[in-house]
Amino acid sequence: MFNQGGMRVLTIDLSRRKIAIERRQDLLNWLGGVGVATQLLKEHLKPELDPFHPDQPIILAIGPMSTVYPVVTKAVAMFKSPLTGELGESYAGLRIAMAMRFAGYDAIVIKGKAESPAYLTITPHQVDFNDARALWGLSTEETGRLLRQLSPGKGHRSTLRIGQAGEKLVAYAGVNVDTYRHFGRLGLGAVFGSKNLKAIVVHGDHNYPIARPQEYQRVYSKIFRKVVETDIMEKYHGLGTTGNVEPLNEMGGLPVRNLQASSYPEALNLSGETFAQETLIRKIACAGCPVGCIHIGIHRRQFAEGYEYESVAVSYDHELVYALGTMLGLTDHRHVYALIERTELYGLDSISTGVALAWATEAQEKGLIGEEELLTHLAFGQPEPYLQAMDYLIKQPNEFYRTLAQGTWLAAERYGGTEFACVLGKNEVAGYHTGYANILGQAFGARHSHLDNGGYAIDQERKDRTPEELVDAIIQEEEIRNTLNSLVICLFARKVYDLATVAEGLKALGYEWTEEQLRQLGREIYREKMVLKRQLGFKLEQITVPRRFWETPALGRQLDPEKMEQLRQIMIGRLSQL
Repeated sequence: MFNQGGMRVLTIDLSRRKIAIERRQDLLNWLGGVGVATQLLKEHLKPELDPFHPDQPIILAIGPMSTVYPVVTKAVAMFKSPLTGELGESYAGLRIAMAMRFAGYDAIVIKGKAESPAYLTITPHQVDFNDARALWGLSTEETGRLLRQLSPGKGHRSTLRIGQAGEKLVAYAGVNVDTYRHFGRLGLGAVFGSKNLKAIVVHGDHNYPIARPQEYQRVYSKIFRKVVETDIMEKYHGLGTTGNVEPLNEMGGLPVRNLQASSYPEALNLSGETFAQETLIRKIACAGCPVGCIHIGIHRRQFAEGYEYESVAVSYDHELVYALGTMLGLTDHRHVYALIERTELYGLDSISTGVALAWATEAQEKGLIGEEELLTHLAFGQPEPYLQAMDYLIKQPNEFYRTLAQGTWLAAERYGGTEFACVLGKNEVAGYHTGYANILGQAFGARHSHLDNGGYAIDQERKDRTPEELVDAIIQEEEIRNTLNSLVICLFARKVYDLATVAEGLKALGYEWTEEQLRQLGREIYREKMVLKRQLGFKLEQITVPRRFWETPALGRQLDPEKMEQLRQIMIGRLSQL
């Protein structure tokens, strides 16, 4: 890629404390990002083994345009998910893509298991295996602070670390990236923990020449102006994604109290406007992005008994406010901050944590579980018991919390309540209840994420589509997003980077891709993912939709379970042909 002679892939063996660097010409046809990561996962994965087996790999990858063009800021991680037992795919921003680029690696493969807790320092010249026993048991906040003191490369450095959730193998533990971003979904933090890998620090200072500098400057300026001088991305800088809370609530598309409702009056207390007016202190951007969509608020926390308080900076966005706010029936942004911060310190995925606790609350209401299991009394709208329950997810004092730490789907299967478990494809759902496309998109998306295909946005178009047209729209959007994710473009910029712009940008860097080739690449990546999923035991026919999704109105209309089943069968037929 940007390294002469093919893609530069760093392989790290934690068990043997060995590394290897290869230049891979064969990966160039997959462009980068998720295309390359899928191939490397396919190459190193052991489908028959547990996600926590030492031989299972972690893949990190960036793309040819990473941090070279505006808003191309992400890195992708792929792995076998301990939450779903199949394809794990997660994205993070801030400085990780920049650090990998400056260090000179298109992709990093990590295998094996360290003999004792360790952290890696990756530079252009070497990889250091460092003792992390003193860091084990520390929060993500404490770990990050110490690693910044221990590691050089300020400004060109990225720090990935886990908290106690990853160490305790919570199946939805995430990896904190540079404090305010995360590889959050599907349990990468637990895979780190299973390898005794507390953290990774990447830094470098290499520069790489641009193939066609004048053309590059022209294309860069064109894209930059589109980003900052039009309204395409303005909302992400303004209120950020919490600007979604109020309109979704007004439309009846906001999950409330474990999706028992899709709106409630108190949502105004958790709106983007409220967070901004009451708490916003600054906005920051990922390296290589002029937008500044990361909104940081001030949270006042008590750190000791008596009148002992301190103010800490906490990032917030729509998914956090949904999962740890509306889904739990909270009505005060201060309480939401307390829950967000607790998940951050432990290194828990906020979406999965909130959905799991919402299911547990309703299960308790219905008498399926009691205080013997919960060790507290959960109630929608009451923050303190949820904080206690988060502590129990880490301590795992009984069989119930050991089960809930493996995901909502498993807990509902074991204790009952599958009909109101807000889970699709064994993954806890995101903060939208907009209709059929949103449900189908998460149920059948390659990683069971709302970002696989943006079904929630397709619903909000309110177009009069036949069932076949709706399914095709979801699949086509997933294919396009695979193309964008092979470049690891932030999907907030998906309307900036149409395929013509992508082809133009690549050409200035010396890569010849037509729009049709890029479109075909997305299809091929999608196909490769489905092959991997099948190898991991995934069966399309096993995908079901819990009753709660059609019991609660979406955008003011009642969904029809018969139509849902019709769409499900059409989707199974389409994907079976991949």
